[in-house]
Formats: sequence, structure tokens, C-alpha cells
Amino acid sequence: MGQKLRVAVLGATGYSGLELTRILLRHPRVERPALLRRPNTASAADSEKSDSNLADIFPALYGNGGYPMEPFSWTSLKHNGVDLLFLATPHEVSRELVPQAAAQGMRVIDLSGAWRLKQAKHRTIYNFPDDESVTAAEVTEKAVYGLPELNADKLAGASVVANPGCYATTIILALAPIVRAQLANLDKGIVADAKSGVSGAGKKPTSRTHFVSVADNLSAYSVFAHRHLGEIAEQLQIDADDITFTPHLLPIPRGILSTIYVQFNRPMQAAEVQDCYQSFYRSKPFVRVFSSPRLPEIQFSLNTNYCDLGFCLAPDGRRLVIVSCEDNLIKGAAGQAVQNMNVMHGWQEEEGLL
Repeated sequence: MGQKLRVAVLGATGYSGLELTRILLRHPRVERPALLRRPNTASAADSEKSDSNLADIFPALYGNGGYPMEPFSWTSLKHNGVDLLFLATPHEVSRELVPQAAAQGMRVIDLSGAWRLKQAKHRTIYNFPDDESVTAAEVTEKAVYGLPELNADKLAGASVVANPGCYATTIILALAPIVRAQLANLDKGIVADAKSGVSGAGKKPTSRTHFVSVADNLSAYSVFAHRHLGEIAEQLQIDADDITFTPHLLPIPRGILSTIYVQFNRPMQAAEVQDCYQSFYRSKPFVRVFSSPRLPEIQFSLNTNYCDLGFCLAPDGRRLVIVSCEDNLIKGAAGQAVQNMNVMHGWQEEEGLL
């Protein structure tokens, strides 16, 4: 199999970073990943960042000599011959580090939202202070949106890959076949009603994610103001006003179920819709298209890198309900990052993910 790829992970202490580390540890083409921590980040509110071993934060990793974390530095990365850097960091950290990585000639897969958006009107939701700088414009131009099912041809030569958002992945994959075939009646509008487990909110606790707030509850949030809306619009090449996206918080640890409502331009037969999806995803190993009227459920895709799609067509042939499910920490984050790595290096997409 030849020399193995040397990779590093910054941000392994988060939920997505932990999943990423677990996947990379078993990947047949990758050396044991270097785990990095940002120096001088310990605080009373987040003392775990001062720990030097990932197993001290996640005791399930105990054994096998532990998982030491080293302070992040470009000098250390170069000394260790790291070829690819994964950033499982907040978007403001990735916003700072990705240009530096580009200057170092190092390839990066960024799991944050820092570099996903090409259009300035969509980036305003992040309020990036450097948004109008020449450096940011250069990185934005070269960054590839890392959804392999749509952008595999752009990934091979990419130096910066912006891993998609979890909600965005379920909705884009659900809509791409019919939107690209110009079957959706955008004048009628699309409705995406999406629900995620609590891990989608990240590891840092908030009043919304406390057990008392989440248990036995279901709540909507960020209505008309979620950061993934711009991604959805850009990748589907539609106007953000053409889709109403409402995220909800489920009282479960992980998993996403998105229910999407579309109207067609003309009456369709279920067999036509089925063929549209199966043809579009025929060579895409991580999208499973269910046969109508069977619909996916969250439990089917948990702990996998699959996005499951199913649909029901109304008797009038014009109204379609699509259900899209994934594990938000794997296909919605860490697994998709590894899938991107595989495509970037010309390997089979499934390597290390099955």
C-alpha cells in the first residue's frame, strides 16, 4: 500500500474531533494521527483544554498507551512531516489558521463554517472581521466545498476543503437530483423541516443544551437565521428566499432527520422520481436511496457515513415529501471529512469508513 499519509487533528476534544480521531486511527492508509491542542487556552470554564491526553477527556479511549496531545505549532507539523491538517475548531480559529496553512503549503480539511461560503451576502451571518481582506478573498476562492457527491472532481487538486454543515448535507443531498433536473417549482417554495440530536450544537454547554431544557422536549431555533441556509442555497444554486429552513433540537444525542416539501413543475410518477434519485447517486457509495414508500429513520444511519434518502409522492403527482437522515457527527462532520481525504488522494471513498 506504500507510505502512509501523515495527518494531524486540531480540535480532537470536541464531539466531531473525537469521531474523526477514531476513524483515522483505523484508516489503512493513514499513520496514527498527531493530536494537537491550542496552547494557552485553559480557563476555569473549559479546564479540559489543559489536559495533555485525549483519554483523560474521553475515558473510553483508555489503553493502548493513551492518546497524547501536543501543543499546536507549524514548526512541529513540518518536523513531523504532516501532509494534511484537519481542523475541528470553532470557525474563528479556522478563519485564522487556514490562511497560515496555505502559506505553509499544507493541505487542510476544515470542519468549521469558516470557508464554506462564496457569496458575501451569505457570509454576513458570521460577521468575519477579515471578510474584505485580500488574503480572505484568496482563500475563499480556492476553498472547495467538500460534498463529494457533488464536487468530487474539484477535490483532487484542492488545498483547502471546507467540510459541509450537518443540516446542509441532508438537505442538499435530498434536493440536488430534482433541482438540477429542473423539476422543482421554485415559485412555490421549498420547505425543509430539520431535526438534530444535541451533539449538533457542539460540546460547549449552553442553557439550551442542558438536560433540563432538552429532555422530553422539542424546540425550533434560528428560524430564518441559521448559518447553513447560505450553504444550501449556494450548492443548489437557488435563491435563499426559495427555501424555508427550520432547524429543531431533538432530545437524543446524535442523528438528523430532515423532512423536505417540494412541488413539481409537472405531474410525476413515483417511478420517475425513483429513477431520478437512483441515477443521480448510482456511483455514490454513501447515499442510500430507499424504494418508495419506504422511508429512512435516524436509527438506520447512526454510527455510519451514510445519508439515507426516501420519498413519498402525493396522488396528484405534484407534491413530494423527501426524508433525509444521517449521523450528524459522521456523514455530517468527521466521516465526510475522511471521505474528502480519500477523494483528495485518489483512494476509494469507502476506505476507513465501512
